[in-house]
Amino acid sequence: MTTEDYTRYIAGLPRVLVGAAALFRDAGGKVLLVEPNYREGWALPGGTVESDDGETPRQGARRETAEEIGLDVTLGRLLAVDWVPPAGQPRPPLVAYLYDGGVLDAEQLKAIRLQEAELLSWRLVAPKELAGLLPDELGRRVAAALDVLERREGTVELEDGYRTG
Repeated sequence: MTTEDYTRYIAGLPRVLVGAAALFRDAGGKVLLVEPNYREGWALPGGTVESDDGETPRQGARRETAEEIGLDVTLGRLLAVDWVPPAGQPRPPLVAYLYDGGVLDAEQLKAIRLQEAELLSWRLVAPKELAGLLPDELGRRVAAALDVLERREGTVELEDGYRTG
C-alpha cells in the first residue's frame, strides 16, 4: 500500500468526537456545574479534545478547565468513559472522558473566573438535584462517576450514560 493509498484509506474512516471534563466537588459533596451560553442547560467544566494537535483527553480536560473556570488543577484518576451516539444530533458519535477534579476548597472556589466567551455562570449542586439540570446522558455519567468515587471502584465504562456489562 502506498502512502497515498493509506492517506485515502484513513480519510475514509468514520470520525468520532472526543470530549473530556472534570468532576469537581466542594467539601459538602456538591458538584460544580457551568452554564454555557451556546446551548441550553448546565454542564461540567470541559470540552472537545484537540486531538489533531496531539492533545490527550487528560490534557484536554485540564486545558478546558483552566480556560473555562480559571483553575489549573492536576486532575485525578479517570472515573468514566462514555460512548454517546449521535441520537439525531448533527454530530458524529462522542467518546467522553470524565476525570476526578477533586474537592475544591473555599479559596479555589473564590478564585473561579469564568470564560465569558462561553460561560454565563457556575454553581454548586447537590447530587440529588443534578438530574433536573444536566442533559440526560451527562446526568447519568456524573451519577456513575459519583458512584465510582463513593464505592472506591475503578473506571466505569458507559454507553450513553448507562453502565455496560
